[in-house]
Amino acid sequence: MNAPMPEPYQIAVSVETTYLDDQSEPDEQRFVFAYTVTIRNVGTIGAKLLTRHWLINDARGQVREVRGDGVVGEQPHLRPGEGFRYTSAALIETPVGTMHGSYQMLGDDGAQFDAEIPMFRLAVPGALH
Repeated sequence: MNAPMPEPYQIAVSVETTYLDDQSEPDEQRFVFAYTVTIRNVGTIGAKLLTRHWLINDARGQVREVRGDGVVGEQPHLRPGEGFRYTSAALIETPVGTMHGSYQMLGDDGAQFDAEIPMFRLAVPGALH
């Protein structure tokens, strides 16, 4: 039995978060988190990251939507097997929240597709037991 062929458009996204205590002001409902994203092309066709779309949710149910070109001022092109890593930050008004979204990609063959960013948690250390 042969192993299945890899998908031509397959982008893996993983995220690590850090609470930025020195930039946060809990008394003013200001909680700042850094998040480091690793994007890896695990498909068989190169692709360029064109835009980003984020949904940032706090514990009160407030949702902020963010759209923009590229990430951290770049629109990285990832050949099969290549990765790109960057760090950015998010501000929410509660000690716990979530983020998720997608990157809009352009394959080297001209096809456009979305790379999903799985939901991840923003949480002040000790806020969740």
